[in-house]
Formats: sequence, structure tokens, C-alpha cells
Amino acid sequence: MIENPSREEISKILKKAKRIAVVGLSDNPTRTSYGVSKAMQDAGYEIIPVNPTISEALGKKAVASLQDVEGPIDIVNVFRRSEFLPELAAEYLQTDIPIFWTQLGVVDEKVFSALKDQGRTVIMDRCIKVEHAITK
Repeated sequence: MIENPSREEISKILKKAKRIAVVGLSDNPTRTSYGVSKAMQDAGYEIIPVNPTISEALGKKAVASLQDVEGPIDIVNVFRRSEFLPELAAEYLQTDIPIFWTQLGVVDEKVFSALKDQGRTVIMDRCIKVEHAITK
């Protein structure tokens, strides 16, 4: 069962965070990943596009994987379908990024439990843009 952190905890996470790696960020302004990431960028967060199929998004050079991101990351925000979560979680566990966040509709209970068992903070099936607006 997925039990996300409380809104108060999510608010603290978002207030502390500065850099968000967005897995699956599209360079197409009509895509949800672009709109949500642009809103977060406009709110002051540094967005790092993680997508091997694009060269850049939101004026930032894209990287192929989480391992290719330079410098510390506070949140991984996932815009990939749920079936990709086991593979993404394995890659994520090779980093020291503290927060694994998946967007609305992106859910895998086994991945949630496995990451929690590794001591990571996991937020699933929540829109980071909505949570930011609610917890400001």
C-alpha cells in the first residue's frame, strides 16, 4: 500500500529542494511534463531534463540518465509510465538523491515498498506542481 508523506512533510521537502531532475521531460510545450516543469522552474527550482531522446528542454541541456547529472539533486520527478518504475528505481538507488517522486497515475506498490525499505523518501501519484501550489 502506498502511504505518501503528509502535506506538511511534502511542504518541507519542497521548501528545502533547489534542483529537480525530471525523468521523461519532453521538449514539447504541449506535454504535461513540460508544463509542470516550466511551472516549477518559474517558481525558482532548477530543472534538469533527463531524457536520452532530446538535446534540451526549458533552456537546459538534457542528460541521458540520472548518473549523467552533475552536482547534487534534491528530487527525482518521474514522468514515465508505471511499467518503467522498476528500472528507474534501480538507477535511482545508484544515486544519493533523497526524494523519488512520481506524477499522477504513475504507481508501482512494489517499487514504493522497495525504495522505502532502502530508507528513501517516496512520493507517488502526486503532481509536484499541485503540491507546490497547495503547500506554499
